Amino acid sequence: MVRPVHIPVLVKEALEALGVHSRGYYIDCTFGGGGHTAAILEYWEHEPPHGWLLGIDADSEAVKAAQSRLGAYGDSIRLVHDNFVNFEAICHEHGFFLPLDGVLFDLGLSSLQLEDSMRGFSFQHDGPLDMRFSHNQKLTAAEIVNSCSEAELAYLIWTYGEEVYNRRIARQIVLARPIRTTLQLVQVVKRAVGSRRGRIHPATKTFQALRIVVNQELENLKVALKQAVNLLDSGGRLVVISYHSLEDRIVKQFMQREASDCVCPSATPVCVCGHKARLSLINKKVITPSPAEIHVNPRSRSAKLRAAERVGDICVSKMVVC
Repeated sequence: MVRPVHIPVLVKEALEALGVHSRGYYIDCTFGGGGHTAAILEYWEHEPPHGWLLGIDADSEAVKAAQSRLGAYGDSIRLVHDNFVNFEAICHEHGFFLPLDGVLFDLGLSSLQLEDSMRGFSFQHDGPLDMRFSHNQKLTAAEIVNSCSEAELAYLIWTYGEEVYNRRIARQIVLARPIRTTLQLVQVVKRAVGSRRGRIHPATKTFQALRIVVNQELENLKVALKQAVNLLDSGGRLVVISYHSLEDRIVKQFMQREASDCVCPSATPVCVCGHKARLSLINKKVITPSPAEIHVNPRSRSAKLRAAERVGDICVSKMVVC
């Protein structure tokens, strides 16, 4: 049995939404700590014959860790170090079966990333202000913090962190530069907004904004969602777990649009768009963790799961690509 090194979120709900079955072809676009991937593989152990799973992650450390833990599953799984924005190309490059029976995105950080101070994701540990998912990326959080103008910083912190004290924080950052470490930045934010802000840490939204910008998270998500629908078989499932309102808004609006036969502006008297629904919403109401799960894993408290099923004509013929 595979033991994930972190506690995955909404595992039972995600597998049910994916409709995992034998001989299915699935992609975990963000396998991270390996929790959902392990759950799918263990399901096939108990409900043979197995299916096939392609795991993608931008974090090379996650790939290395997963290769040693999941190697026993042999040809049931293939792990790829890449960003999910490229997952259509990854399927073709690695000869993965198309169309797909399910695609999963778990957009949260893994415990491995949060607890490694050298990655710079956590405001609880001191480390370099990095925040890159992959070391192949050039832009770091330190470069943003130390090179952007005050106006640019205020814009980024508001747009990607929804931080109401964005201008105060940007001003304090400029006054305190250079800022090289996570705890330096935390102290700067606290000077701007104070130490106590209810349930969340005062630096939460600033760190979120920087991480999103460094990794182009929202732009990549929009591209990947379109690819997922294009590659799903009829009846295939798209499941997304998000952790903040910016991600969830993109997912919600995308699924609603793709579940509509017309996307013309409301004032248009007759449909002229020609849009046809390609998704059917599985859960009309967003799925969130139970109180029991939140008690065991407090990091799950902000998770939201949305799921949809592919309908209509598909773009990919049934084949193994090579």
